Amino acid sequence: MTSLLGLSTYAYFWRMSDRVPDPMSLDDAMRDAAAHDGVDLFQICDHLPLDTASDDRLAAIRALADELGLALEVGTRGTAPEHLARYLHVAQALGATLVRSMWTSGDDQPDALETERRLRRALPAYEAAGVTLALETYEVVATEDLVAVVRAVGSDHLGICLDPANTVARLEHPADVVTAAAPYTRNWHVKDSGFTRSPGWVGFQYTGVRTGTGLLDYDAVRAAIDPDARGINRVIEFWLPWQDETLGSTGDPAQTTTRIEAAWTEHTIEYIRSKES
Repeated sequence: MTSLLGLSTYAYFWRMSDRVPDPMSLDDAMRDAAAHDGVDLFQICDHLPLDTASDDRLAAIRALADELGLALEVGTRGTAPEHLARYLHVAQALGATLVRSMWTSGDDQPDALETERRLRRALPAYEAAGVTLALETYEVVATEDLVAVVRAVGSDHLGICLDPANTVARLEHPADVVTAAAPYTRNWHVKDSGFTRSPGWVGFQYTGVRTGTGLLDYDAVRAAIDPDARGINRVIEFWLPWQDETLGSTGDPAQTTTRIEAAWTEHTIEYIRSKES
């Protein structure tokens, strides 16, 4: 099986945001991703225009990806069957074989029984299309509950998008999350994070950090999920804080933030390649 290295729209979070003077479009981000040696995948994750994109627009995105040599994946939030059906259509239009979603979406927070019911309703179409639905680990849902629902449904086209950084806010240890989720993992969000003391030593801040300097045990996660053998794609994303004067930055915050985001992208690609050479 083939495991691809990819970039998420979350790796372009600030460069695509309205906080910068000339934000990247989705097409700009895809072109930038393809320019990085070793990047063969782009995950369009939580990109709201996909919710209502016309088939012509989806065809144009796919054509650009084909031109750039990028495989595509898509990401959304929620388990409402109608919404999952929409994103199956999006995935098929883009030639994507994986949709990442989350158990909840805003005020829509179903319990485990309702989530299982929804998934059983939505999954036959995913199975028929050969598309995998991967639900992400995150702080709103206990990893134990997420694993239990995935196991109960028991579909080869339902799994987990592993992101152990998210669940720290639930006081779950990343290593425990990896162990529990590993057998069901179908997608891996690679990002590093860490704690720093808040100003005045009152509490902590938990944010993204440069890959390899925080809590991420890349080698341990890779060993646990064996992405190459199982065809689990690795998708790079960041939790880069906005760089303003409170962080000791000088100069233009937008310019500083986007420069660091681009530098983190380069560094993380090289970090991963160095681990696997």
